Amino acid sequence: MLPIDQVQLHFNPGALAGLNVILGLVMFGIALDLRVADFRIAFKSPKGLLLATVGHHIIFPAMTYMLVWIINPVPSIALGMILVSSCPAGHLSNFLTHLSKGNTALSVSASAVSTALAIVMTPLNFNFWGNLHPVTHDLMQTISLDPLVMLKDIVILLGLPLLAGMWVAHKFPTFAKRAETPMKRFSMVVFALFVVGALAANFKHFMEYIQFVVVVVFIHNGLALVTGFSLSTLMGLNDRDRRAVTFEMGIQNSGLGLILIFNLFNGLGGMAIITAWWGIWHIVSGLTLATFWSKRDPKASSVPSATGSTRP
Repeated sequence: MLPIDQVQLHFNPGALAGLNVILGLVMFGIALDLRVADFRIAFKSPKGLLLATVGHHIIFPAMTYMLVWIINPVPSIALGMILVSSCPAGHLSNFLTHLSKGNTALSVSASAVSTALAIVMTPLNFNFWGNLHPVTHDLMQTISLDPLVMLKDIVILLGLPLLAGMWVAHKFPTFAKRAETPMKRFSMVVFALFVVGALAANFKHFMEYIQFVVVVVFIHNGLALVTGFSLSTLMGLNDRDRRAVTFEMGIQNSGLGLILIFNLFNGLGGMAIITAWWGIWHIVSGLTLATFWSKRDPKASSVPSATGSTRP
């Protein structure tokens, strides 16, 4: 086992407990913007939604497995890559899709479906690919993670707040509308502070091993973005839908990944460092791409969008 695989990063237990609550509030805030009708609309024209969902929960984890074979990173970094690829779409994808003049309704629906499925798919993907790959298999046995423990944490962190938020939005729509924007802003600030805090508390370890993760995350994230755009182009989606699917595949909920690492993996060094850097880098890459697209209007198309509207 290499030194980075033995490093355990530290995060104040009180701050971590508070962050678990904050993540629940963040998911609650996201759910305030969701309606059952959003899912109904998306399922009426499911091509974009299906691609975003399959791409996120099946294609990207499988690609990550192959990428680990190719670049052969140290086990804890490889396991971090697999965990990141197993997390649901990051809610930042909705903001980036809107900024890029993409199909925001498709992005919101796809993120909601991705998050709901993550309750099952995140522990399933992590345990399947983590145990399957010889690079990470021995480390998985050392960790001895019970998939049901991860499932329980994800239900508490994602599932319950999501259901609660949608219930409040249904029962108290006026309140939900007023709270929606402040909660979104709050969530972005909180996750940024968490990533910075996690790095600051372990700055020595981060600087010592950053060279191991910068190129890996650049390739991993770039592959996700390129694959999302390429597959949606091959499937004949219009330009607005392609932009949405690209961000749904390329933006991961790395905040959830970090919380799981500190909760379940004792802050395992390589996992935490690569996930934290993902949290920084996908903001940089996402904003760069979204800004580029924001200056270019989507190409006109007569193809129905993934939410059922037709554009000239």
